[in-house]
Amino acid sequence: MDVNGLITKVTWKIEVLSDVGSKSMGLNRQLTKVTWRIENFSSIKDYKLCSESFTVDDSKWQLIIYPRGNNVGFLSIFLGVADSAALASGWTRYAHFGFAVIDQFDRENSKTLATKKEFNANYPIQGFGSFLPLTELRNPKRGYLLNDACLVEAYVFTGRTVDMISHEFIVKTDLDKRKTKEGDCFKAAIGNQKTTTTKPVEVINPSPTLAIELEQPVEEDMNTFFTSLESELSSSGIVYSKEEAKEALAKINEALNMTPVDLNDSGKFSPLKQAFMILASFDGSSTTLTIEQTNELLGLEERLKELANRAAKAVQDKNQLAAKESIKRTMTRSLESSLIRYNEVETEVKQVDQILAALHEEVVEAQKKREKMLAERNGIYRSCKEMKMKLDALGKEWAVYEATARVGEEEEKSVEAEWGRIKDFMSSINGKI
Repeated sequence: MDVNGLITKVTWKIEVLSDVGSKSMGLNRQLTKVTWRIENFSSIKDYKLCSESFTVDDSKWQLIIYPRGNNVGFLSIFLGVADSAALASGWTRYAHFGFAVIDQFDRENSKTLATKKEFNANYPIQGFGSFLPLTELRNPKRGYLLNDACLVEAYVFTGRTVDMISHEFIVKTDLDKRKTKEGDCFKAAIGNQKTTTTKPVEVINPSPTLAIELEQPVEEDMNTFFTSLESELSSSGIVYSKEEAKEALAKINEALNMTPVDLNDSGKFSPLKQAFMILASFDGSSTTLTIEQTNELLGLEERLKELANRAAKAVQDKNQLAAKESIKRTMTRSLESSLIRYNEVETEVKQVDQILAALHEEVVEAQKKREKMLAERNGIYRSCKEMKMKLDALGKEWAVYEATARVGEEEEKSVEAEWGRIKDFMSSINGKI
């Protein structure tokens, strides 16, 4: 990509971090990490960047980045199904995935978001339209664009059995590389993919998410237990302190400062429910809530969840329209090219038809001339044959004609002699009279 004389170098790396699952249960899955380093990032003029495709299990994916945002003031990052236009109508694939824009000064300050989505032919692109504010991305005090190079990581897992992609997991991966220098640990492979297999990384997670071979409780029993527990806690009459109320309010404000789509993708609804319950239960000397305010607080968590889901659905619809618009543009261009070629071929066919018509007239005239010449030839043949037959007959009678001619010649001489004698006789008489 040539941008104002600069070459945007793209470094691409794929790693299989772990094989997750139980062979006996047939749940083998790969957690794949993709590293995409884009240099001269600030000089990029393209509206959208699409990565090379990469394979996770049996599906091909690609990353899609909007360097200046997808009609928003945020860096936008999405995971898309490669060649989505060729997907069958019934194709679906579940994916747990996360993105990170690495702070190359301090990896632990990297911006990360993770989510779980189901991909299908109607929704082949999923992700975060408001991943990172562009002002923060370009802040020189942060290491997001160190030496104008943006380092993007993606983690993709297509199984449903574990929930391991989190901010802690991402930043603990390769934590020893706190400062990523230009060219460190990367091998330029423009246009190529390099896949390496490393030892499974340690997952920093309070729950043993990788130990899926252990006996698991029945899901219905767990749901019943925690529903009952939630009911008991909400009716326990616990009095929360002012500090707890402030902490709950801070959590709510943090969520409200996120976009509805990012809140939906973060999945931070359970802490919000607890925070709203604390505020509704808090009874301070100067902050006693009315019954209406308390009821509204208790219902806000569901309301926010509904709004976040609606926003996520709206983004999906917009992304679907963008994907369909791309397909529409491609098909329209193809039809335009085909129409141009059709008109060219139509003109060529008419020209050939004209040539064939002229040739047909010449052929008709030539056929008439040929028939006339054939008739003349046949007439000459018959005439010559007849003359030859007469000549042959004449030859057979030629001796008779010769003999007759000799007799005639003798007779002519005889007549001439007799004729002379008579003339002489008459002359002699004339002299006597």
